[in-house]
Amino acid sequence: MKLHKLERIFPPHHPASEGHFPGNPVIPGAVLLSEALRAIESHLGVSLEPCELRSAKFFHPTRPGDRVQIEFSDAARDQIEFACKVGEKSVLTGVVKCAGMPTPA
Repeated sequence: MKLHKLERIFPPHHPASEGHFPGNPVIPGAVLLSEALRAIESHLGVSLEPCELRSAKFFHPTRPGDRVQIEFSDAARDQIEFACKVGEKSVLTGVVKCAGMPTPA
């Protein structure tokens, strides 16, 4: 099994955090999920569009300026399991199910 490790940094003034929430900004979960999946797509050189998001669980808020560590495994032929952390805190886990792994874009 191969475990891939990636990193994304949300800029301190990320536009999605404006209004989420004044005085206590967070990166919306949909933005975190989208960035994680785009990072995986980019690393693998494939599109995950034909795949289905089977699960996504959010554990802690991600804030502007956070460095997000993304780990994922594509060991199973038909799914990708991923986990995101900020420091030692888990912020997101999920599974993407595919009808066979997508081919490189």
